[in-house]
Amino acid sequence: MATRKPAPPAYVCTECGWTTAKWVGRCGECQQWGTVQEQAAETGILRRVNALAPTADRAARPITQITTQDAPRRTSGVGEFDRVLGGGIVPGAAILLSGEPGVGKSTLLLEVAAQAARSGRRVLYASAEESPAQVRLRAERTGALHDELYLASETDLATILGHIDEVQPQLVIVDSVQTVSSSLTDGAAGQPSQVREVAATLIRVAKERDLPIIIVGHVTKDGQVAGPRVLEHLVDVVCHFEGDRQTSLRFIRALKNRFGPTDEVGCFEMTGDGIAEVPDPSGLFLSQGASEPGTCVAISLEGRRALPVEVQALTVPSNAPNPRRIVHGLDSSRVAMVLAILERRAGVPTGSLDVYVSTVGGVRFTEPAADLAIAIAVAGSIQMISVPRTVAAVGELSLAGEVRPVTQAAQRRSEAARLGYEQVVDDRSKTLRAALGDVRARNSARRPDRDIPPF
Repeated sequence: MATRKPAPPAYVCTECGWTTAKWVGRCGECQQWGTVQEQAAETGILRRVNALAPTADRAARPITQITTQDAPRRTSGVGEFDRVLGGGIVPGAAILLSGEPGVGKSTLLLEVAAQAARSGRRVLYASAEESPAQVRLRAERTGALHDELYLASETDLATILGHIDEVQPQLVIVDSVQTVSSSLTDGAAGQPSQVREVAATLIRVAKERDLPIIIVGHVTKDGQVAGPRVLEHLVDVVCHFEGDRQTSLRFIRALKNRFGPTDEVGCFEMTGDGIAEVPDPSGLFLSQGASEPGTCVAISLEGRRALPVEVQALTVPSNAPNPRRIVHGLDSSRVAMVLAILERRAGVPTGSLDVYVSTVGGVRFTEPAADLAIAIAVAGSIQMISVPRTVAAVGELSLAGEVRPVTQAAQRRSEAARLGYEQVVDDRSKTLRAALGDVRARNSARRPDRDIPPF
């Protein structure tokens, strides 16, 4: 009788499931390094899993009989952080905070730890990147010293778990998951298998003890969370801390949140004494002084928060065959489209001009609601017409020159009225030419002694 040849070993990517007949260092499907592992050969024996009767406390119950009183939210002491989390930290929650190097992740979490310690909760801050003395120096500078805040500098997962057993904290911060390793998994710290094992163990501890754990994660050069994609699936909340290094403003937003919305944004400002909350950042993105030609205020929407953003434009005659288009803080492709619409649909010549368009305060404003403000600012710079400080513009432009409505229009108008804007130029002006005429009429009524050229 012919014997059955054993099946050749197969190698499978642990991230996407891609298979290959031989081992390779990089997955051919998801392009991840170190994720291809040998799969055990099939033996043909079906193992039987014996069913176990659940205990009384783990029995399945109707969802209407399950209460949430056992999982009340606890404030972190930092209002903007609580806003993003949905009102506070849920016991047993695993929170992943990512961000570029130097953006201020450790400073923010040290402030969260200090505020939690001041409220009477014991906090364990496990830093795998800095020594306790280095963390202490930063805590002295930011005023984050408290007896209930415990520091540990460890890169071994088992030792960190030992600290948790000894300290018995009510909040744990691990900075960062890419620098912690487990002896149960081969490979150096930061490899996908190590990151997966460390994160899974910490999350299991969080669920078993109702202990909230905040994990810091590195990012790649593309801005994505470094490590296996399963890391983002395991945790309950994924927050991203971002900001321009040239400015002191920082934003934190939730990319995933099992306990709250993902459309909230927290605003912070980096100062010499640490990080400070900015509960009302409405005046950060506006210039001071009298209105000048080439400026227009738009109402941006960051999560559920409406913010006024000033768009500035400067136009200069150019003799070059290809005039310059310099854009900062806006979408350059949308600015190019707005310039084409201005010239073709509103009769404003832009082809022979160098155009510089920017936002104030270094804020990024890339949503389509900025189209109308860009057009008004550029047209005002060309015709030397200043938009009054009491006028704001919100609208998306179509290629036909129409002003289209934007999302959350009522909230934007409400925020504009709260900040003192008397008029909002939006889709009620059906076309771009009509919107420019409304701005010109408003400026004529404000300064009747000035000879204003038509758009």
